Amino acid sequence: MRKAELKNFLDQKVNEYNNPTFIETDPISIPHRFTKKEDIEIAGFLSSTIAWGNRKSILKNASHLMDLLWNSPHDFVLNHTTRDLLQLNNFVHRTFNGADLQYFILSLKNIYTNHHGLESIFERYAEPDNLQISIHQFKKIFFELQHLPRTEKHVSDPLKNSAAKRINMFLRWMVRKDNRNVDFGIWEKIHPSQLSCPLDVHSGNTARKLGLLKRKQNDAKALTELDEALRKLDAEDPVKYDFALFGLGVFEKFNKI
Repeated sequence: MRKAELKNFLDQKVNEYNNPTFIETDPISIPHRFTKKEDIEIAGFLSSTIAWGNRKSILKNASHLMDLLWNSPHDFVLNHTTRDLLQLNNFVHRTFNGADLQYFILSLKNIYTNHHGLESIFERYAEPDNLQISIHQFKKIFFELQHLPRTEKHVSDPLKNSAAKRINMFLRWMVRKDNRNVDFGIWEKIHPSQLSCPLDVHSGNTARKLGLLKRKQNDAKALTELDEALRKLDAEDPVKYDFALFGLGVFEKFNKI
């Protein structure tokens, strides 16, 4: 396709899949249960952290996680007791276990108590055209407390060549605001133009079939390549095309046709 044809095609798919009817089967449905900013942030961060594997399993375990956090995650983060933390011991989603979750809660308390919250960290280190340094710095702050080394694998680092799919997805949820009632747009100090596409096997393979991506691995270098291609289609809101790439791959099996 020519650039104009490709943009028109993808814009149509964005319009189709950037739709509240798809929320129910997506991890973003978990933070959509809340209205308080901090509850949305924490529910979104934790849900995106475990957003890999079977989608039904992700939703089931993320929902269970909210129950464990009193369905009031910000209150739990700030006011939990040692006994409350022990109630998280048996949580597990694939390789993310109770010990990891307990540290995540302690770290989030540190972030909201001593670093002015999640948004403040990402905004503080944001570069004009991307948030990859922000993600790197966020990980350093997130693990500044004593922790098990194994827990670090659950927060990706773009500077170690990770595409950081899940945290880029979380950032899309928090930053994008287009009045479609899917993404929240509650972080106003970061602009959608700074976001990167949540690159995974579905979006990556679709992007390759459309000629938007040549690199075979879904890593940080591939993400940079895809970002550049999507910014040429819409410099102000490039990650809206995540809806098109993911929808084409998951729901239409486009990359297998």
